[in-house]
Amino acid sequence: MQIIDIRNLSRDEVIKLVTPIINAGGLIIYPTETTYGLGVDATNFQAIAKLLEYKTRRQGKPLSIAISGLPMAEEYVELNDQAQALYKSLLPGPVTIVSKGLGKVSAGVESEFGTLGIRWSNYALVTQLVQTLGKPITATSANPSGKARPYSINQLLAQLSNKQKKLVDLIIDTGPLPKHLPSTVIDTTLSTPIVVRQGQTKFASDHLLHTDSEVNTQDLAGKVMLKHWDDLSQRGLVIGLDGALGTGKTIFTKGIAKFLGINQNVTSPTYTYVHSYDFCRHGIIGQLHHADVWKVDSAEFAEKLGLVSLMKPRSVLVIEWFNQVSKYLKPLIKNKKVKLIKVQISENKNSHQKTTQSIINNHRWFEIEEK
Repeated sequence: MQIIDIRNLSRDEVIKLVTPIINAGGLIIYPTETTYGLGVDATNFQAIAKLLEYKTRRQGKPLSIAISGLPMAEEYVELNDQAQALYKSLLPGPVTIVSKGLGKVSAGVESEFGTLGIRWSNYALVTQLVQTLGKPITATSANPSGKARPYSINQLLAQLSNKQKKLVDLIIDTGPLPKHLPSTVIDTTLSTPIVVRQGQTKFASDHLLHTDSEVNTQDLAGKVMLKHWDDLSQRGLVIGLDGALGTGKTIFTKGIAKFLGINQNVTSPTYTYVHSYDFCRHGIIGQLHHADVWKVDSAEFAEKLGLVSLMKPRSVLVIEWFNQVSKYLKPLIKNKKVKLIKVQISENKNSHQKTTQSIINNHRWFEIEEK
């Protein structure tokens, strides 16, 4: 592992040192406008495998890539109208824009939904390096999974095992960085941009999301789960679903089950109140509990169902007709420190009334509120 202090070097000198290492499949640690990042050739399978070995326990989280500008971004992702608008207003800068990938990066970089996060940094060294390489590098933070964000090389080295240090070919040290938040991550693959992670750049997204098929509804549910994977493993999730009959509450739950790798047929537990399913995803073993509380009309009835006992780490409790029991459960959810996500589903953007055309076309609108 080589460490170079670049405070007395020009960018051209640094890039001349770094370029052959990246081209040879090496792994570097480099400064950005947020934290120190971890860079390899995003098109090199062996290099990506090396990065994933370093990071450990990524738990299915996708990587993002650093590009040199809009033309390079268009080589690797499809930019819809909302993505292009965000590029114009927010980039370059500390923002990651998620779009549909074109499959031109190594396996393991795009998400399981076929999406890819793009970082167009306003840190000149990063942009010039990628421009010189003529291909993207990874743009994930250099801390091992679960460790503190790295703002100095000394801090980072103290977190690394000897095995991880041996995986690093070069560290570009520019001294301590300002303690900025990480990049804001915005997904543009849905009907409206949604913030996956609020970071240094503040962005208010519209939480009214639209799907036009059962497949898209299930994908939306999976993306909600991916966003809250750490919440699931560390403290547990309660997802409260509301909406008229036939609006897609069980379809949304099927999307959660699909994301968790559950192969059993998920059906509404209208008569049994609760169905439970075991899952194992990326080393996390837990349970999905699917409850229908349409007939629950008292705190005593809710208590008999034992819903509180299902609120725990590595457990997802999905409750259809959540408003029916919210006044009983909200204080208990808060006391258990479980993450609550409320999802209101309707078939008409402006009301909860059904329309024949919406039913035929499987159009659904989702208002997602996080507690």
